[in-house]
Amino acid sequence: MNKVTPPKKISKATQRAQQIREEHWGDVPDSALWSRKVCQGYTTIPRTMPIIANIIDRLSKDRPAGRAYMGLWTRAFDASVVMVDNPTAVATEAGYSGERAVTTWSQRMQTLEKLGFIYTKPGSSGKYHYVLILNPHKVVWKHKGKIQEQTFMQLQDRAAEIGAVDMKPPAAKTKAADEKEGS
Repeated sequence: MNKVTPPKKISKATQRAQQIREEHWGDVPDSALWSRKVCQGYTTIPRTMPIIANIIDRLSKDRPAGRAYMGLWTRAFDASVVMVDNPTAVATEAGYSGERAVTTWSQRMQTLEKLGFIYTKPGSSGKYHYVLILNPHKVVWKHKGKIQEQTFMQLQDRAAEIGAVDMKPPAAKTKAADEKEGS
């Protein structure tokens, strides 16, 4: 017995965007636009990413790592894993160039790991061959006291606007959870 899948509901935001497109650019054909449903090579990325990248840059001070983080996201699959087979290519994609491109990128990767945005494991291409990208909303909460209040509020506002339910303070640990962690 074949089951019929009901059509996917279109969100109000998508409907509004389609309406604006039709009103202002009705003469532009679909073929002139990039669509994740038609084109290959897309990834899922948080809509808060520009703010996250700015926060990372501020937390990493003289060695801004936001571009390196963004570069990782563009290579990530839904499992949040990136395999860096060619550090030179990844460094170049992140905007680092010249003889020190890989060295600069490696320093930024070290910063991202130290800040807790990524976990890494070595492999055939070096120290950062395997990368696990953690949920940036959860990581940012750990740095709340180091982030300018206005910037943090901007992130919270944007998260609320898009319905990002993961942008909330970490749950308070219970005594039982602390004891379990200590075992």
